[in-house]
Amino acid sequence: MKKLLLCCIILVSVIACKSPEARRPISVTSGSFIDESVKRNTQLYESEKQQFQEYINKNPNQKYIASNSGFWYTYNTQITADSLPKPDYGDIVFFDYDVKSLNGIQIYSANETKPDRYVMDQQELFTGLREGLKLMKAGETVTFLFPSSKAYGYYGDENKIGTNIPLICKVTVHSITEN
Repeated sequence: MKKLLLCCIILVSVIACKSPEARRPISVTSGSFIDESVKRNTQLYESEKQQFQEYINKNPNQKYIASNSGFWYTYNTQITADSLPKPDYGDIVFFDYDVKSLNGIQIYSANETKPDRYVMDQQELFTGLREGLKLMKAGETVTFLFPSSKAYGYYGDENKIGTNIPLICKVTVHSITEN
């Protein structure tokens, strides 16, 4: 009887000492949410692109340039002198801007946004405006057409700009102080 008890204890010890197994997930999800999100955002961008094209066609006197960053712009006042620099990382840009919806309704006036002092790439500013300032010299005024992905996107500004709103911004750079 003692031998049987001893054999059982040894057998239980050997079986109990096996290594732990990894737990498997109960449900497996695919990347379908991400795929659907990409599809929605692509459709939104294409729709906004079409709206911008219609806006550009209604303003044949303005020559709009498509940027590499995914927005369009036209110079209201352009400085052709090569001696004036464009802002680089850390430069201080003093500028003002107004914000309109694509149908021309004023959202923020230049007085509401106040002349702004911005340290390039070191302070918060919505993506399109940050990239647009890099194209400008002191004394220039440029009108930008920003798709919602380059403006305030899905969240808006939590004040006057709602979800996925494309914007028109007229920006004037007053000065650039190199760092």
